[in-house]
Amino acid sequence: MPLLRDADLTAAFDHAARSYDTLVAANPGYHAHLRRSARRLCLPGDGRGLNLLDLGCGTGASTAALAAVLPGAEITAVDASPGMLRRAARRPWPRPVRFVHAPVEHLADAGVTGPFDAVFAAYLLRNTADPDAVLASALRLLAPHGRLAVHEYALSGRAAHRAVWNAVCGGLVLPVAALLGDGALYRHLRRSVIAFDTAEQLGERVRRAGFERVRVLPLPGWQTGITHTVVARRPSAGTGEVLR
Repeated sequence: MPLLRDADLTAAFDHAARSYDTLVAANPGYHAHLRRSARRLCLPGDGRGLNLLDLGCGTGASTAALAAVLPGAEITAVDASPGMLRRAARRPWPRPVRFVHAPVEHLADAGVTGPFDAVFAAYLLRNTADPDAVLASALRLLAPHGRLAVHEYALSGRAAHRAVWNAVCGGLVLPVAALLGDGALYRHLRRSVIAFDTAEQLGERVRRAGFERVRVLPLPGWQTGITHTVVARRPSAGTGEVLR
């Protein structure tokens, strides 16, 4: 089965929105890992006075992680799926979040122009047709020395970690998703991880995009070697980087 892209992927996420939170809640450590990646941005204090961008916010789990770690920050959360965004907007937020319906490739058209102090992208890059273009957009949207955290299923390259991923998806996730009528989406999500970068390759992709201080950090639990945080920083002006 080919990977879903663009309108087909958006439609699949729209259909799955009603049960998405139930499925991810069954994933041990899912929300704790997002909070850990948010902390890895290493932003000061409670985030008061900072502007954060959550790219690919889905039903708001990544947004909730940012709000928990940085409760004083102003958050803009973007997603291409209106169904997922409706779920996110219905969550009880301790302070207002700006939700924007837009593909990440067309943020400026939706009025998302920055600059932001940090960009958080969880489970996003492998689901885009051009991840390099998404990273280039993130770089442009960040203020000098702004932080990036990419939280992503990116396998270590070891056969054992790939085997665990396939076993969990094939034995647990896909049967439940099929019963819910969302088998096509979750088959895509399984394949998208196998087809995407390894953790090392993802770090190199971020570095090639013009970011500095790139680090690839593992996450614990059953997702060890499967899910990683890539953290990086936009260089300051005048460092010789091409910043558009």
